[in-house]
Amino acid sequence: MIKAVESLVIEGSFFSASKSTVVNYKHHSLISIDQNGMIDRVINEHQEDYDQVRKRADHAGRLIELQPDEYLLPGFIDLHVHAPQWPQAGLALDRPLNEWLNHYTFPLEARYQDSQFAQHVYEQLVPELLANGTTTALYFGTIHNSANLILAKAAVKFGQRAFIGKVAMDNPEQTPSYYRDESSQAALSQTDEFIQKMESLQQQTGGHITPVITPRFVPSCTDETLNGLGQIARKYDLPIQSHCSESNWEHQYVIDRFGQHDAQVLDKFGLLTQRSVMAHGTQLDDTDIDLFKQRGSAVAHCPISNAYFGNGVLPVNKLIVNHNKIGLGSDISGGYSPSLYENSRQAVQASRMLEDGTDTTLPASKRGASNRRISMKTSFYMATVGGADSLNIMAGKIEPGYVADLQIVQDKNADFAAEPADVLDRLMYQTSPATIKKVFVGGQLVTEK
Repeated sequence: MIKAVESLVIEGSFFSASKSTVVNYKHHSLISIDQNGMIDRVINEHQEDYDQVRKRADHAGRLIELQPDEYLLPGFIDLHVHAPQWPQAGLALDRPLNEWLNHYTFPLEARYQDSQFAQHVYEQLVPELLANGTTTALYFGTIHNSANLILAKAAVKFGQRAFIGKVAMDNPEQTPSYYRDESSQAALSQTDEFIQKMESLQQQTGGHITPVITPRFVPSCTDETLNGLGQIARKYDLPIQSHCSESNWEHQYVIDRFGQHDAQVLDKFGLLTQRSVMAHGTQLDDTDIDLFKQRGSAVAHCPISNAYFGNGVLPVNKLIVNHNKIGLGSDISGGYSPSLYENSRQAVQASRMLEDGTDTTLPASKRGASNRRISMKTSFYMATVGGADSLNIMAGKIEPGYVADLQIVQDKNADFAAEPADVLDRLMYQTSPATIKKVFVGGQLVTEK
């Protein structure tokens, strides 16, 4: 485990979103972090005790001073990571989703019955995400509880805030014989067992880990399993994650099977709640979007993955205007990059293409959808505040009362002066692991360059 930091003061300038289109900039402040890893004060340089707090922290060796070309940002929150798929990131993205799952993904995930293989992968993945500024991740595991606990132990070891689900998938029509739960009863009992073991591990280690109810998606689960998972979610009041209206194939499969969209089916089984995070949603209609809002359920927007498998562009601005909860997901490995910076860029690009349209044989006025563009401020919001709201955690902001999940990033073009709003855009477009200098989770330093 990462050694606890008793308390800390960070001196420098920072950005923090307050709304989907508003990012606040604070120049040269002190961010005071208490012994519980919470931000307890933000002190600007004009407050009378600024010098006193700074000197006290400096004398005690608890002061971190940002360089003139460095900025403090909230840590990023990735709402959709398939942890076992990390070894195949970037592979076969030209295949349709159902082919990609059956020929690449399911055979890979079946390998996680080998605990050594699981440990090898997960002890690479967790540090990789932290190095990209991702302080919190919502993970799909596999059907194997032993491997899922190895993922949890890796999160504890490297200090990441992790929400982890044992994947439930028992429908023999849509899952291969070599990789599925033996029965609905097995899927449910092993989910319950995983919850108990996760809670025990959390108590033993003090790690930032939470179990998540995880039906893979509607096609992979029988009705009995979907219903049982909804009951377990109510019993333990736990987060829920799955995929929803992800592609033409998946969306149509659910319609053919139930005569309803994914959202209605998930809701029927008690899986659409204020603790639910559903990935993709490229095929959601207005009724689905309103149901998500009514239930307080969140959408994990995975812009890179959607470009390959989503068969559509999620209308992010439409959901935001409708006051839906929404954050960003990398969707490793349907998304090839572990960086939410890259996904933020793709989110902006996709929104512009959605608004402008792509078929130049049509008149410009008929090509796209109106009011669909988002700015980089909105992507930054989704990567921070939107993700935190989706998971119902006090994170994603640099304000008193929020956890000190933070990243220090370097502006590699700082020689070229710019207004703060332009600096934020530059950071979001140019930041890479090489320019993410320090990452903190709960006030603990978890990675440094």
